[in-house]
Amino acid sequence: MTPPISWGPELPPLILAVILWTVYIRRWITVRRSPDKAHAPVWRLLSYVSGGLVLVIAQGNPIDGLGDHLFVFHMVQHLLLLDVFPLLLLFGLNRVLMRPITRRVQWIEQRIGFLAKPWFGLVAYTVGMYVWHVPALYNAASRYDTVHLFEHMTFTGIGFLYWWHLLRPIPSRDRMTAMGPMAYMGVTKVTVGLLGMALTFAPKALYSFYEDQPAWFGLAPTTDQMMAGALMATEQVLIMGVAFFVLFIRGLREAELQAQREERLMDRREAEERRAEEEARIAADTAAMRI
Repeated sequence: MTPPISWGPELPPLILAVILWTVYIRRWITVRRSPDKAHAPVWRLLSYVSGGLVLVIAQGNPIDGLGDHLFVFHMVQHLLLLDVFPLLLLFGLNRVLMRPITRRVQWIEQRIGFLAKPWFGLVAYTVGMYVWHVPALYNAASRYDTVHLFEHMTFTGIGFLYWWHLLRPIPSRDRMTAMGPMAYMGVTKVTVGLLGMALTFAPKALYSFYEDQPAWFGLAPTTDQMMAGALMATEQVLIMGVAFFVLFIRGLREAELQAQREERLMDRREAEERRAEEEARIAADTAAMRI
């Protein structure tokens, strides 16, 4: 049995995506025409535009409609909003592209205190995933549009907060260094991956909303739940692997830049010492000539 399927974007996410694209593209073109054009590569534009497209796809049909009938498609929607959408948008940003709002962002970070700390992003991501998969809340989100909208806003918000601390388009005093990003990623992805494994191997269907559904595509509720849990666990592992690779490459680049800065600083100090020695020698020779 096939669930009713419709195709096409929903208007609210499409409007939001168009606003995001318009604001970003105008800024990207401005930077592209400036001496800082190296900070506005085409790949950042493509990443940001793709992020908006992911929002439209995740909130549109057929994914949104199928999510009302099958747990696995609801999970696809959540993972797109939680990880893929924020990641693609944040990859499109850097400190030069965000320069017009840098001070405002930093002002907000200073005012909200611990909410801007990396540990809060980690906790919010993990707790948010677990809380929204409590059967009572998940069933409510599946049955009531208002709760469903709030659930999606939560996933998108904690996703942005979580990935912001890793990618950091704007430098911050609370930026993680050394092995911090690795630990941040590892803890979160393992804990959320365990939730996916729990859903995969649960002996019975946990959500009454999907138990009451017909066997769409011939999938029993337990099979549907197993596929959704396996998708969550697999996505967490894949995202963690890709992020570890990106962080490793970025760490090597930052280490190289730091070494270059230290080398330039050392050369400057040596030059200053040689200049001081030369000035002292000239002063001594001058004093000797006067005598």
